[in-house]
Amino acid sequence: MRLAFKQSLAMALSGIALGIAGSLALSRILRGMLFDVRATDPGTFALVAAGLVGVALVARYLPARRAARLGPARALRQP
Repeated sequence: MRLAFKQSLAMALSGIALGIAGSLALSRILRGMLFDVRATDPGTFALVAAGLVGVALVARYLPARRAARLGPARALRQP
């Protein structure tokens, strides 16, 4: 399960890094669409990043828990 969480977290963090870089690059376009929030608001970026990490970990937990319950021989026999 630790390996599954590590891989999931690595993918989520790389996606967040790319998303933040992209949103900072496009902040001039976003300024016209936002009300009462700056386009580069660090609190918003942190909240969204934390939410995405949480969703990624929950999405990985359920299949990892199910796979951990199976024995290795049984898991290899299933198609």
